[in-house]
Amino acid sequence: MKKTVLIYGLIAGFISCIGFFLLGQDMDFDKGMIYGFGSMILAFSLIFVAVKSYRDKHNNGVITFGKAFQIGLYIALIASTIYVFAWLYSLNYMFPDFPEKYSSYVIAQAEANGASPAEIRLQIKDMENFKESYKNPVIVILYTYMEILPLGIVVALITAAFLKRKQLNPIT
Repeated sequence: MKKTVLIYGLIAGFISCIGFFLLGQDMDFDKGMIYGFGSMILAFSLIFVAVKSYRDKHNNGVITFGKAFQIGLYIALIASTIYVFAWLYSLNYMFPDFPEKYSSYVIAQAEANGASPAEIRLQIKDMENFKESYKNPVIVILYTYMEILPLGIVVALITAAFLKRKQLNPIT
């Protein structure tokens, strides 16, 4: 199990980072969300492949929900950790002005969507708090895990539910 988790976790981790590198210095937040979540979904699809592979090749076609979820969760944790480190690298070397650009984008979106002056002032205050919190690396790490890990856990749960098999069906 360890080898399966490690191999698929590392591959999923690197796939999850594709979105950072597709953007380059572009900082197009609309494309960034598409690239980012698209690469996360693609990466976490490997959880299904890994659990099925483990069940069929290493466990005689049988796997419990708990074991399938455990494999998926470990892969999600490895992939998420790689994603977090890649974001920290990107933040420091590719997007050092990310908090400022993101704040400007959010405020501009609020204005474009017809927010009231009070709502815009509140958005400005929220973005000032965001920029301040992004100065703390622990907060950045927690925000980044909150961005990717829940998706991995959901995929692990769905995979475990679909692939669990207590016994092989006898051929009749």
